[in-house]
Amino acid sequence: MSTPIAADPGQEPVVPDSAESAAANAPIAARSPLQLFWGRLRKDKVAMVALAFIVLVILIAIFAPVIVKVMGLDDPNFQNDEALNDFGSPNGPSSAHPFGVDDRGRDVLARVLYGARVSMLVAVIATAVTMIVGTVLGLIAGFYRGKVDAVLSRFTELTLAFPTILLGIGLSVACADACLGGAIKPGLTVVVLVISLTSWPYVARLVRGQVLSLREKEFVDAARSLGASDRRIIFREILPNLTAPLIVYATVLIPQNILAEAALSFLGVGVNPSTPSWGAMISDAISIFDTAWWFMVFPGVALLLAVLAFNIVGDGLQDAINPRTGRTGK
Repeated sequence: MSTPIAADPGQEPVVPDSAESAAANAPIAARSPLQLFWGRLRKDKVAMVALAFIVLVILIAIFAPVIVKVMGLDDPNFQNDEALNDFGSPNGPSSAHPFGVDDRGRDVLARVLYGARVSMLVAVIATAVTMIVGTVLGLIAGFYRGKVDAVLSRFTELTLAFPTILLGIGLSVACADACLGGAIKPGLTVVVLVISLTSWPYVARLVRGQVLSLREKEFVDAARSLGASDRRIIFREILPNLTAPLIVYATVLIPQNILAEAALSFLGVGVNPSTPSWGAMISDAISIFDTAWWFMVFPGVALLLAVLAFNIVGDGLQDAINPRTGRTGK
Protein backbone atom coordinates (compact mmCIF):
# COMPACT_ATOMS: atom_id res chain seq x y z
CA MET A 1 0.00 0.00 0.00
CA SER A 2 1.13 3.57 -0.67
CA THR A 3 2.01 5.68 2.33
CA PRO A 4 0.46 9.15 2.36
CA ILE A 5 2.98 11.96 2.09
CA ALA A 6 2.63 14.67 4.68
CA ALA A 7 1.67 18.04 3.19
CA ASP A 8 1.42 21.52 4.60
CA PRO A 9 -0.99 21.96 7.47
CA GLY A 10 -4.49 22.36 6.21
CA GLN A 11 -3.88 20.37 3.02
CA GLU A 12 -4.94 16.83 2.28
CA PRO A 13 -2.16 14.22 2.27
CA VAL A 14 -0.92 13.33 -1.20
CA VAL A 15 -0.75 9.64 -2.15
CA PRO A 16 1.87 8.97 -4.87
CA ASP A 17 0.86 7.06 -7.93
CA SER A 18 1.59 3.36 -7.44
CA ALA A 19 2.93 2.86 -10.96
CA GLU A 20 5.36 5.76 -10.71
CA SER A 21 6.48 4.60 -7.28
CA ALA A 22 7.10 1.07 -8.51
CA ALA A 23 9.08 2.36 -11.49
CA ALA A 24 11.18 4.61 -9.29
CA ASN A 25 11.97 1.80 -6.86
CA ALA A 26 12.63 -0.84 -9.54
CA PRO A 27 16.26 -1.97 -9.71
CA ILE A 28 18.27 -0.90 -12.75
CA ALA A 29 19.26 -3.95 -14.80
CA ALA A 30 22.98 -3.88 -15.53
CA ARG A 31 24.16 -5.04 -18.94
CA SER A 32 27.31 -7.03 -19.48
CA PRO A 33 30.05 -5.85 -21.88
CA LEU A 34 28.91 -8.54 -24.33
CA GLN A 35 25.34 -7.20 -24.26
CA LEU A 36 26.58 -3.65 -24.80
CA PHE A 37 28.79 -4.83 -27.66
CA TRP A 38 25.96 -6.75 -29.34
CA GLY A 39 23.58 -3.82 -28.92
CA ARG A 40 26.00 -1.47 -30.69
CA LEU A 41 26.72 -4.00 -33.43
CA ARG A 42 23.01 -4.53 -34.17
CA LYS A 43 22.64 -0.81 -34.86
CA ASP A 44 25.11 -1.11 -37.73
CA LYS A 45 22.75 -2.34 -40.45
CA VAL A 46 25.48 -2.67 -43.08
CA ALA A 47 27.58 -4.88 -40.80
CA MET A 48 24.56 -7.04 -39.97
CA VAL A 49 23.80 -7.57 -43.67
CA ALA A 50 27.43 -8.48 -44.27
CA LEU A 51 27.34 -10.86 -41.30
CA ALA A 52 24.22 -12.54 -42.72
CA PHE A 53 26.01 -12.95 -46.05
CA ILE A 54 29.02 -14.55 -44.33
CA VAL A 55 26.71 -17.00 -42.57
CA LEU A 56 25.16 -17.78 -45.97
CA VAL A 57 28.58 -18.43 -47.52
CA ILE A 58 29.52 -20.72 -44.62
CA LEU A 59 26.28 -22.67 -45.03
CA ILE A 60 26.90 -22.95 -48.77
CA ALA A 61 30.42 -24.23 -48.08
CA ILE A 62 29.11 -26.86 -45.67
CA PHE A 63 26.15 -28.02 -47.74
CA ALA A 64 27.59 -27.53 -51.24
CA PRO A 65 27.08 -31.20 -52.26
CA VAL A 66 23.46 -31.09 -51.10
CA ILE A 67 22.78 -27.78 -52.87
CA VAL A 68 24.30 -29.04 -56.12
CA LYS A 69 22.18 -32.19 -55.94
CA VAL A 70 18.95 -30.35 -55.12
CA MET A 71 19.49 -27.86 -57.97
CA GLY A 72 20.12 -30.76 -60.37
CA LEU A 73 23.60 -29.54 -61.33
CA ASP A 74 26.43 -31.71 -62.58
CA ASP A 75 29.29 -32.73 -60.35
CA PRO A 76 31.87 -29.89 -60.31
CA ASN A 77 34.49 -32.09 -61.99
CA PHE A 78 32.13 -33.75 -64.50
CA GLN A 79 33.17 -32.85 -68.04
CA ASN A 80 29.96 -32.67 -70.06
CA ASP A 81 30.79 -32.54 -73.77
CA GLU A 82 27.11 -31.97 -74.55
CA ALA A 83 27.27 -28.62 -72.74
CA LEU A 84 29.74 -27.34 -75.36
CA ASN A 85 28.59 -25.93 -78.69
CA ASP A 86 29.28 -27.41 -82.10
CA PHE A 87 32.70 -25.75 -82.18
CA GLY A 88 33.73 -27.13 -78.80
CA SER A 89 33.42 -23.76 -77.09
CA PRO A 90 31.65 -23.34 -73.73
CA ASN A 91 28.04 -22.20 -73.67
CA GLY A 92 26.87 -19.29 -71.55
CA PRO A 93 24.27 -19.20 -68.77
CA SER A 94 21.14 -21.26 -69.44
CA SER A 95 18.36 -22.95 -67.51
CA ALA A 96 20.41 -26.15 -67.24
CA HIS A 97 23.59 -24.28 -66.31
CA PRO A 98 22.69 -20.93 -64.65
CA PHE A 99 26.33 -19.76 -64.61
CA GLY A 100 27.30 -21.44 -67.87
CA VAL A 101 30.08 -24.00 -68.33
CA ASP A 102 33.86 -23.75 -68.70
CA ASP A 103 36.01 -24.89 -71.61
CA ARG A 104 35.78 -28.50 -70.42
CA GLY A 105 32.02 -28.52 -70.04
CA ARG A 106 32.08 -28.34 -66.24
CA ASP A 107 29.23 -26.47 -64.56
CA VAL A 108 30.49 -23.09 -63.31
CA LEU A 109 27.78 -22.69 -60.63
CA ALA A 110 28.65 -26.06 -59.09
CA ARG A 111 32.34 -25.14 -59.07
CA VAL A 112 31.62 -21.73 -57.51
CA LEU A 113 29.62 -23.39 -54.73
CA TYR A 114 32.37 -25.93 -54.08
CA GLY A 115 34.97 -23.17 -54.29
CA ALA A 116 33.44 -21.60 -51.19
CA ARG A 117 34.51 -24.70 -49.25
CA VAL A 118 38.18 -24.18 -50.12
CA SER A 119 38.13 -20.47 -49.32
CA MET A 120 36.36 -20.87 -45.98
CA LEU A 121 38.48 -23.87 -44.97
CA VAL A 122 41.76 -22.12 -45.73
CA ALA A 123 40.57 -18.91 -44.10
CA VAL A 124 39.51 -20.61 -40.86
CA ILE A 125 42.49 -22.97 -40.48
CA ALA A 126 45.16 -20.47 -41.53
CA THR A 127 43.66 -17.72 -39.39
CA ALA A 128 43.40 -19.99 -36.36
CA VAL A 129 47.03 -21.13 -36.66
CA THR A 130 48.19 -17.56 -37.24
CA MET A 131 46.30 -16.16 -34.26
CA ILE A 132 47.49 -18.90 -31.88
CA VAL A 133 51.16 -18.70 -32.84
CA GLY A 134 51.25 -14.91 -33.01
CA THR A 135 49.37 -14.45 -29.73
CA VAL A 136 51.57 -16.84 -27.76
CA LEU A 137 54.85 -15.40 -29.04
CA GLY A 138 53.59 -11.83 -28.61
CA LEU A 139 52.56 -12.54 -25.02
CA ILE A 140 55.96 -14.00 -24.16
CA ALA A 141 57.92 -11.21 -25.85
CA GLY A 142 55.89 -8.41 -24.30
CA PHE A 143 55.73 -9.85 -20.80
CA TYR A 144 59.35 -10.90 -20.30
CA ARG A 145 60.98 -8.17 -22.40
CA GLY A 146 64.79 -8.02 -22.23
CA LYS A 147 66.69 -10.73 -24.10
CA VAL A 148 63.55 -12.79 -24.71
CA ASP A 149 61.88 -9.84 -26.39
CA ALA A 150 65.01 -9.06 -28.43
CA VAL A 151 65.34 -12.62 -29.75
CA LEU A 152 61.65 -12.98 -30.61
CA SER A 153 61.53 -9.52 -32.19
CA ARG A 154 64.50 -10.26 -34.45
CA PHE A 155 62.94 -13.61 -35.40
CA THR A 156 59.69 -11.82 -36.19
CA GLU A 157 61.46 -9.31 -38.41
CA LEU A 158 63.29 -12.15 -40.18
CA THR A 159 59.99 -13.91 -40.88
CA LEU A 160 58.48 -10.71 -42.26
CA ALA A 161 61.19 -10.71 -44.94
CA PHE A 162 59.71 -13.81 -46.61
CA PRO A 163 57.26 -12.91 -49.42
CA THR A 164 54.11 -15.03 -49.36
CA ILE A 165 53.92 -15.77 -53.07
CA LEU A 166 57.59 -16.70 -53.53
CA LEU A 167 57.52 -18.86 -50.41
CA GLY A 168 54.44 -20.66 -51.72
CA ILE A 169 56.03 -21.30 -55.09
CA GLY A 170 59.25 -22.51 -53.46
CA LEU A 171 57.48 -24.90 -51.10
CA SER A 172 55.27 -26.26 -53.86
CA VAL A 173 58.28 -27.03 -56.05
CA ALA A 174 60.44 -28.37 -53.21
CA CYS A 175 57.62 -30.51 -51.82
CA ALA A 176 56.24 -31.71 -55.13
CA ASP A 177 56.72 -35.29 -53.89
CA ALA A 178 55.96 -34.44 -50.24
CA CYS A 179 58.34 -33.29 -47.52
CA LEU A 180 59.06 -34.30 -43.91
CA GLY A 181 57.93 -37.85 -44.44
CA GLY A 182 54.70 -36.84 -46.17
CA ALA A 183 53.67 -34.26 -43.56
CA ILE A 184 53.85 -31.45 -46.14
CA LYS A 185 52.18 -32.20 -49.46
CA PRO A 186 51.30 -29.96 -52.40
CA GLY A 187 47.82 -28.54 -52.08
CA LEU A 188 45.88 -27.37 -49.07
CA THR A 189 48.70 -28.15 -46.62
CA VAL A 190 51.18 -25.92 -48.44
CA VAL A 191 48.63 -23.10 -48.72
CA VAL A 192 47.85 -23.13 -44.99
CA LEU A 193 51.54 -23.43 -44.09
CA VAL A 194 52.61 -20.53 -46.31
CA ILE A 195 49.85 -18.22 -45.11
CA SER A 196 50.49 -19.05 -41.46
CA LEU A 197 54.26 -18.61 -41.73
CA THR A 198 53.93 -15.16 -43.28
CA SER A 199 51.00 -13.83 -41.21
CA TRP A 200 51.76 -14.61 -37.56
CA PRO A 201 54.43 -11.86 -37.16
CA TYR A 202 51.78 -9.15 -37.58
CA VAL A 203 49.70 -10.68 -34.79
CA ALA A 204 52.77 -11.08 -32.59
CA ARG A 205 53.74 -7.42 -32.96
CA LEU A 206 50.18 -6.30 -32.20
CA VAL A 207 49.98 -8.45 -29.07
CA ARG A 208 53.47 -7.48 -27.91
CA GLY A 209 52.59 -3.79 -28.01
CA GLN A 210 49.42 -4.34 -26.00
CA VAL A 211 51.18 -6.53 -23.43
CA LEU A 212 53.93 -3.98 -22.85
CA SER A 213 51.22 -1.59 -21.68
CA LEU A 214 49.05 -4.08 -19.78
CA ARG A 215 51.91 -5.56 -17.75
CA GLU A 216 52.34 -2.22 -15.97
CA LYS A 217 48.68 -2.04 -14.86
CA GLU A 218 47.56 -2.30 -11.23
CA PHE A 219 45.71 -5.59 -11.67
CA VAL A 220 48.95 -7.27 -12.77
CA ASP A 221 50.78 -5.93 -9.72
CA ALA A 222 47.91 -7.15 -7.52
CA ALA A 223 48.05 -10.64 -9.03
CA ARG A 224 51.81 -10.75 -8.60
CA SER A 225 51.53 -9.64 -4.97
CA LEU A 226 49.13 -12.52 -4.33
CA GLY A 227 51.75 -14.98 -5.52
CA ALA A 228 50.35 -15.67 -9.01
CA SER A 229 52.81 -17.32 -11.37
CA ASP A 230 53.92 -15.72 -14.62
CA ARG A 231 51.92 -18.29 -16.55
CA ARG A 232 48.74 -17.43 -14.68
CA ILE A 233 49.29 -13.69 -15.07
CA ILE A 234 49.87 -14.06 -18.81
CA PHE A 235 46.97 -16.34 -19.66
CA ARG A 236 44.45 -15.50 -16.94
CA GLU A 237 45.01 -11.78 -16.36
CA ILE A 238 46.53 -10.25 -19.52
CA LEU A 239 45.14 -12.46 -22.31
CA PRO A 240 41.42 -11.79 -21.52
CA ASN A 241 42.11 -8.07 -21.97
CA LEU A 242 43.35 -8.77 -25.50
CA THR A 243 40.14 -10.47 -26.64
CA ALA A 244 38.65 -7.40 -28.31
CA PRO A 245 41.63 -6.41 -30.50
CA LEU A 246 42.30 -10.06 -31.38
CA ILE A 247 38.73 -10.58 -32.56
CA VAL A 248 38.87 -7.46 -34.68
CA TYR A 249 42.23 -8.40 -36.19
CA ALA A 250 41.00 -11.94 -36.93
CA THR A 251 38.12 -10.55 -38.99
CA VAL A 252 40.64 -8.44 -40.91
CA LEU A 253 42.99 -11.39 -41.38
CA ILE A 254 40.36 -13.76 -42.78
CA PRO A 255 39.75 -11.83 -46.03
CA GLN A 256 43.50 -11.40 -46.45
CA ASN A 257 43.91 -15.17 -46.20
CA ILE A 258 41.10 -15.74 -48.69
CA LEU A 259 42.87 -13.47 -51.17
CA ALA A 260 46.21 -15.17 -50.47
CA GLU A 261 44.69 -18.58 -51.23
CA ALA A 262 43.14 -17.21 -54.40
CA ALA A 263 46.48 -15.71 -55.46
CA LEU A 264 48.35 -18.98 -54.86
CA SER A 265 45.69 -20.97 -56.72
CA PHE A 266 45.80 -18.41 -59.52
CA LEU A 267 49.53 -19.09 -59.89
CA GLY A 268 48.95 -22.84 -59.86
CA VAL A 269 50.57 -23.51 -56.48
CA GLY A 270 47.38 -23.66 -54.43
CA VAL A 271 45.03 -26.55 -53.88
CA ASN A 272 44.87 -29.64 -56.07
CA PRO A 273 43.84 -28.70 -59.65
CA SER A 274 40.88 -31.10 -59.41
CA THR A 275 39.55 -29.20 -56.39
CA PRO A 276 37.34 -26.24 -57.35
CA SER A 277 38.81 -22.95 -56.18
CA TRP A 278 37.82 -19.39 -57.03
CA GLY A 279 41.42 -18.38 -57.69
CA ALA A 280 42.08 -21.38 -59.92
CA MET A 281 38.85 -20.74 -61.85
CA ILE A 282 39.89 -17.14 -62.53
CA SER A 283 43.29 -18.36 -63.69
CA ASP A 284 41.73 -20.93 -66.04
CA ALA A 285 39.41 -18.28 -67.50
CA ILE A 286 42.18 -15.95 -68.65
CA SER A 287 42.65 -17.64 -72.02
CA ILE A 288 38.94 -17.70 -72.90
CA PHE A 289 37.71 -14.55 -71.15
CA ASP A 290 37.03 -12.78 -74.47
CA THR A 291 34.57 -15.50 -75.52
CA ALA A 292 33.42 -16.90 -72.14
CA TRP A 293 33.16 -13.95 -69.75
CA TRP A 294 30.97 -15.89 -67.30
CA PHE A 295 33.81 -18.26 -66.44
CA MET A 296 35.76 -15.42 -64.80
CA VAL A 297 32.98 -13.07 -63.71
CA PHE A 298 31.02 -15.39 -61.42
CA PRO A 299 33.94 -16.73 -59.33
CA GLY A 300 35.40 -13.22 -59.30
CA VAL A 301 32.15 -11.76 -57.95
CA ALA A 302 31.94 -14.52 -55.33
CA LEU A 303 35.50 -13.74 -54.21
CA LEU A 304 34.81 -10.01 -54.17
CA LEU A 305 31.61 -10.31 -52.11
CA ALA A 306 33.15 -12.70 -49.58
CA VAL A 307 36.19 -10.48 -48.98
CA LEU A 308 34.05 -7.34 -48.86
CA ALA A 309 31.65 -8.90 -46.34
CA PHE A 310 34.45 -9.88 -43.97
CA ASN A 311 35.99 -6.41 -44.20
CA ILE A 312 32.66 -4.74 -43.44
CA VAL A 313 32.05 -7.03 -40.46
CA GLY A 314 35.57 -6.27 -39.22
CA ASP A 315 34.87 -2.54 -39.36
CA GLY A 316 31.56 -3.09 -37.58
CA LEU A 317 33.20 -5.09 -34.81
CA GLN A 318 35.85 -2.43 -34.33
CA ASP A 319 33.19 0.28 -34.11
CA ALA A 320 31.15 -1.76 -31.63
CA ILE A 321 34.15 -2.47 -29.40
CA ASN A 322 35.47 1.10 -29.53
CA PRO A 323 32.35 3.27 -30.02
CA ARG A 324 34.24 6.51 -29.34
CA THR A 325 36.54 5.96 -32.31
CA GLY A 326 34.06 4.27 -34.65
CA ARG A 327 31.17 5.36 -36.80
CA THR A 328 28.56 4.32 -34.23
CA GLY A 329 30.05 6.73 -31.74
CA LYS A 330 29.67 9.74 -33.98
